[in-house]
Amino acid sequence: MGMTMIEKILARAAGRETVTLGETVTCDVDMTVMIDLQFATSWIQPLRINDPDKVAVVMDHAVPAPTLGDAEGGPKARTFARDFGIEKFYDVGRHGICHQVIAENGLARPGEVLACTDSHTCAGGAYNTAARGLGPAEVYSILCTGQTWFQVAPTIRYEFIGTKPEQVSGKDIFLHIAATYGDATNMNLEYGGPGLVSIPMNDRRTIATQGAEISADFSTFPADEICRAFLDAHTDRPYTPADPDPDAVYADVRVIDLSRLEPYVARPGTVSRNGVPVSQIERRKVDQCFIGSCANGQLEDLEIAAGIVRGKTVAPGVRFLVTPASQAVYREAMRLGYLQDLADAGAVVTNSTCGACFGYHMGLVGSGEVCLTSSTRNFRGRMGSPDAEIYMASPATVAASALAGHIVDPRKDA
Repeated sequence: MGMTMIEKILARAAGRETVTLGETVTCDVDMTVMIDLQFATSWIQPLRINDPDKVAVVMDHAVPAPTLGDAEGGPKARTFARDFGIEKFYDVGRHGICHQVIAENGLARPGEVLACTDSHTCAGGAYNTAARGLGPAEVYSILCTGQTWFQVAPTIRYEFIGTKPEQVSGKDIFLHIAATYGDATNMNLEYGGPGLVSIPMNDRRTIATQGAEISADFSTFPADEICRAFLDAHTDRPYTPADPDPDAVYADVRVIDLSRLEPYVARPGTVSRNGVPVSQIERRKVDQCFIGSCANGQLEDLEIAAGIVRGKTVAPGVRFLVTPASQAVYREAMRLGYLQDLADAGAVVTNSTCGACFGYHMGLVGSGEVCLTSSTRNFRGRMGSPDAEIYMASPATVAASALAGHIVDPRKDA
């Protein structure tokens, strides 16, 4: 009986020929990524770690430090990196949202296992990696032992056919999947099919990232030519892709005709069975529009937004916030003029950080306000007040809506 992508990766990491559905396997972890929040909370420096070459530290959630507690965590992270010779240390100035930094530095590679304390670690699945967010205690354990355990869950395969329309993004594809099929709790997601060739890496990262919002264990793409070209530009380390066997067994195979999709919007509360095509959304005034996060703060997202607002002005009464996903994205977007276009239109471009996405700093929403976001989550209280409403959409929809003052179809109103 054949294996899926994730089953093959877990088998290799466990030193096994095969794994069986439902069993628990102990796996070697190829890359452990730690973030600033872990150092700012209950950090105790270990006496030893398994392998400093398999550890990265990224300052990302609260950068530069907005509170005294965060400021106290910074020196602890720097001491840890210095004492254990952690070369992959991305301090303030080299910082960014960890999943963007992981991508830029080739830390997520095909056929490997990556663990991190952030729940959106499944973003690494875009690179054919078994990437999973785990709790701080478990990541601390991996740091010391180099191993963790996973239960082999059933896999749902999404088979893409057709060609993605230019105006449809990875966010729209995900919101369509979430609206149509709902949660995938205790399941793995695998993507493939002939239509995949029309989905670029930035959109694959968005889709993989958002797997956390439907409670998937892993969210994984193949290492096809598009993926390999990206990796060739970001790492020179060898890797062994994990392709599914022709006779792999799936819990379900769902065919998505990309050519039939249009931009989507998720209503407040959840993305699961709560989204509609933007052409069907009710007219809704917005107070804040946000583009950023690990899902949609990539350079391509800023390019799309800048193209929509160039030469125009944000609607009165709308706060339009843009947060590049990393310092590298910020610098490149500045060089290309995207940040100038956004700022000239009335957007506020912030430092690279998780910031407003998780309701921590630089863009919280108040009671009764409506936010349209391209970030990762839209549940009550996520971005500030529990009495605010958060709609989720693509960067194109967010940018067009910032100009209009209410949620609009970017294909018609941009």
